[in-house]
Amino acid sequence: MATAVITSIPQYNGLRPQAASASPVKNLVTVQPMRHRGRRALGARCDFIGSPTNLIMITSTSLMLFAGRFGLAPSANRKSTAGLKLEARDSGLQTGDPAGFTLADTLACGSVGHIIGVGVVLGLKNIGAL
Repeated sequence: MATAVITSIPQYNGLRPQAASASPVKNLVTVQPMRHRGRRALGARCDFIGSPTNLIMITSTSLMLFAGRFGLAPSANRKSTAGLKLEARDSGLQTGDPAGFTLADTLACGSVGHIIGVGVVLGLKNIGAL
């Protein structure tokens, strides 16, 4: 009885179904032995370290962190006015940095630096320069 149910299932080869044969199916599932491959060295591509994309990302993030640390960009302790001038204020955040650069400033400036870098990379790839 079990073979009659198994043989009535249509078998598909690609996108076109083939009619099921009336003969009993001998091997519906073939079990192949596992092949143990020899110990091969894993290859890794190391061309990203000095690539133009990496250099753009490092430069944009570093410049943004530099601007935030040395007071060229707004931070938690320096707010921007309507005339885009920076004014000192007490944010209440504790920091051990003499300039008052906090962890929030580091994360914010690093994120903006990455956003700028991604924009530069995608723009250069779009015009075919990268």
